[in-house]
Amino acid sequence: MSLDFPFHIDARGRAAEVSGDEHIRDMIEQVLFTHPGERVNRPDFGCGLLQLVFAPNSDALTAAVHATVQGSLQQWLGDLIEVDGVDVHNDDAELHVSVRYRVRHEQEQQLAVFSRSVT
Repeated sequence: MSLDFPFHIDARGRAAEVSGDEHIRDMIEQVLFTHPGERVNRPDFGCGLLQLVFAPNSDALTAAVHATVQGSLQQWLGDLIEVDGVDVHNDDAELHVSVRYRVRHEQEQQLAVFSRSVT
C-alpha cells in the first residue's frame, strides 16, 4: 500500500492509502501536472503541461505536447510503465489528458484520464 495522491485523511482518521495500480495512476498525474522547478530536491521533475494550455493552438504545439508528455513519463516512470499513447486537448479553461499505458510487470493495457481547470 502507498499513500494516496493528493494526500488526504480517510474515514478512519488515517492517511489514505491506495493499491499498486492506483499508485501508478497517481504517479502519472504527478508527472503531468508538476511544473519543473516545483520540487526542491528534484528541480527537473514534471513536464509543465499546464504551462502549454495558453499557447496558440497548432500542429506544432500538439506535437510538442505529445513529445513532452511521453518523454517525461518515460524519464520518471519508464521502469514501471510503457506509454502506448497520449491524447491532450483543452476545452475552454479545462485541460483533458488521456494516457494509455501498460504496467511493465502485468502487460495489461490501462487508460488514465485526467482533467484540470486552468483558471
